[in-house]
Amino acid sequence: MLQTRKGVTGGTVAYERVGNGPAVVLTHGTPSSSVLWRDVVPALATDHTVYLWDLPGYGRSTTAPGVRPSVALHARTLAELVDAWGLRDPVLVGHDIGAATVLRAHLHHRVPARALALLDAAVLPPWTTPVAQHIQAHLDVYRTMPGHVFHELIRAHLATATHRPLDASTERAYLEPYAGEAGQQRYLDQVEGFDEADTRDVVAALGEVVAPTLVLWGEHDRWLPADSADRLAAAIPGSRRVVVPEAGHFLPEDDPETTAVELGRFLQDV
Repeated sequence: MLQTRKGVTGGTVAYERVGNGPAVVLTHGTPSSSVLWRDVVPALATDHTVYLWDLPGYGRSTTAPGVRPSVALHARTLAELVDAWGLRDPVLVGHDIGAATVLRAHLHHRVPARALALLDAAVLPPWTTPVAQHIQAHLDVYRTMPGHVFHELIRAHLATATHRPLDASTERAYLEPYAGEAGQQRYLDQVEGFDEADTRDVVAALGEVVAPTLVLWGEHDRWLPADSADRLAAAIPGSRRVVVPEAGHFLPEDDPETTAVELGRFLQDV
């Protein structure tokens, strides 16, 4: 559980710092939080300082009234945090829209990066899933949907994020932020903020990335298929592509050991 809180433009961020050594910043995606990294952090923190944070509007982080979560907001927030933490050349790691956040922070806000690691990255279009597209098209319906029906809907969608079934306690950890009427509105605010325009200039600039880059993907990703890894790796000069078998979209959840090993191997080389 993240213990430290910091006010940022557009809200308040919960974060934590673990370990000692060169800086690694872990950025989660949707619909998750820093809980995604819980079994990856111990291995990385043995010889790195690992920064965990919840995106504004996710986990224990909040947005200010009237502010909607988005990749653009998250990238600006990451830029603020890296500056506030005094990091000169961190390794930036991002999963799902967290990868888009990392790339936009690096390419648009000029956040320095010793290296980049992009896991099941929601970057290349189309990255908005059919479920999210349907919700966006019918937001009024979903906002007035009975809570117990909505809960079962997002529970079923979460089940497709992993290749291995989630145990009951882990499922509760992911679904807890979306409990009740306020949680339902929070989930829908997140989906409303998905906008591929936020990654358009990022995609156009991928060829400008010079930082060593790892593209890491779950073989059985049902949200963003593994061929997306091929396309992303081809767009970033000199990047390394690794596909993890028996893992789905929530790669750090499905196989945290292999995720930590591959990240550790990459960090040794940069």
